[in-house]
Amino acid sequence: MTTKLESHIADLGLVKTSDPENEKPVYRREGFDGISAFAELDDKIGEALRNCRHSKNLSRAELATLVGLSEQVYGRYERNSSKMHVSRLIHLSEVLGVSPLAMLFAAAPHLWGATEKEADTRFRMMKLLEDLPNDTMSSIVTLLETVSVLQDGNTTPSK
Repeated sequence: MTTKLESHIADLGLVKTSDPENEKPVYRREGFDGISAFAELDDKIGEALRNCRHSKNLSRAELATLVGLSEQVYGRYERNSSKMHVSRLIHLSEVLGVSPLAMLFAAAPHLWGATEKEADTRFRMMKLLEDLPNDTMSSIVTLLETVSVLQDGNTTPSK
């Protein structure tokens, strides 16, 4: 292993582990409850998908119709008996009117912060930002860029 690769692993806090779906070792970032197997992540995404569907008061058959699938095929995504491609996740997000980040957060909240509280705060902020009008968003981006520059000790915000 090269020094560059070892440095990358250390910088991200990756841990060498194994997963039943891979024959070779993989490097993962530990979650709040340890390292989840890929199947566990898929289960959590399926559960988040089901929760989003329920929150929109849609049946499996209705959602399946919207995405051009049979109810049985769509149900496999919720049950994690079929792997979902990113393009399918995007399509489901479109027809449910939700951010795919909500489903990803449900599976891997540790990607949003070092602690559960930090991750929850960042995710809540992102959800609030999604509903703001464009003019307000532009002002917030300018504010955040200024704060970021001040924290870095620079004097000129980037655009």
